[in-house]
Amino acid sequence: MKKQPGISESEWKIMKLLWKKAPQPAYDLVQRLSRTEEWKPRTVKTLLNRLLNKGALKFETYKNLYLYSPAVKEADCVKAESESFLDRIFDGSLATMMLHFAQYKKLSKSEIRELRNVLNKMESEGE
Repeated sequence: MKKQPGISESEWKIMKLLWKKAPQPAYDLVQRLSRTEEWKPRTVKTLLNRLLNKGALKFETYKNLYLYSPAVKEADCVKAESESFLDRIFDGSLATMMLHFAQYKKLSKSEIRELRNVLNKMESEGE
């Protein structure tokens, strides 16, 4: 897997919108983000340019519009960010992370069942 670009928390908000629907012009992104963020249009355009420079976005032109689309897959970015988080916070130990969250976060019965199924599958594949 090729190295994924580092995406900031603010940039993730733009990427999530574009992973859901692409391509989109900057104007549409500004309108959507103005509902949840106190960002000026210039802020959104700055973030778009940063993402373009990182290779996370691509664009095409249509008349006088720039239409933005993701240049990277969401799953690849989530995987890279998850691994980075795991390495930074839990020294790369998945077990330590899972134990931490199991102790401090409430899981529903269906989440516990799903987690148990994943662990059982991992255990049977490891044998």
